[in-house]
Order: sequence, then C-alpha cells, then structure tokens
Amino acid sequence: QVQLVESGGGLVQPGGSLRLSCAASGSIFSINFMGWYRQAPGKQRELVAGINTGGSPNYADIVKGRFTISRDNAKNTVYLQMNSLKPEDTAVYYCNADLKQRYSSRRYDNFWGQGTQVTVSS
Repeated sequence: QVQLVESGGGLVQPGGSLRLSCAASGSIFSINFMGWYRQAPGKQRELVAGINTGGSPNYADIVKGRFTISRDNAKNTVYLQMNSLKPEDTAVYYCNADLKQRYSSRRYDNFWGQGTQVTVSS
C-alpha cells in the first residue's frame, strides 16, 4: 500500500506565506513525478506545480514567481512554498505522484493525497 500524506495547510492573510508538505510512504520502488493540484469550490481540479525526477519544475502561469516546488528524493517528499498568497489561491490542495510500486509489473501507478485546505482571507 502507498500513502501520500499532506500537511501545512491553514488560514493565512493575503500576502502571506504557507509551506505544504507531502510525504509518500509504503511499498515504493521509485517515484517519477510528484506535484500539487488544487480545487476551489465549483471549479475543476487544476495542476499548480509539478516536478519529475531529474527534471525541471513546471508551474501554472497563475502561480509563477510566487510558488516554488521542491523535492527531497531521500525522503520521498515534495514541498510547495507559497508566497504572496491571494484570496483566489483558496482551495483544497492535493498531492499527486506517479510511482512504481515494489513487486508490481506496472510501470507506474498514480496516487492522490487526501487534500489540505488553504484559505487566504483577511
């Protein structure tokens, strides 16, 4: 079994910062992609930022220059540093990973975390 556990969400004022963490655990052989999506009420889930192993990070245009994604491969953990937060960043943020499980014949499986609420409000 594989689990993605997020932490770091909360309430912050506009202009403030938050750092999200997502740790993958379980029967993992290797991780290809880790990223963050978000879903606001009444809207579709959208990619915020992602990073492939050995690759450069990619960002949604609306967060470029404000958010930074990073990975600690030794800890199977991905982080999202969010600065200059705006009310429109309010959403549930989900961690996502493409990874190869031990003892699986499939190349990669995709997993989601349970989500963490980020609210930007004064």
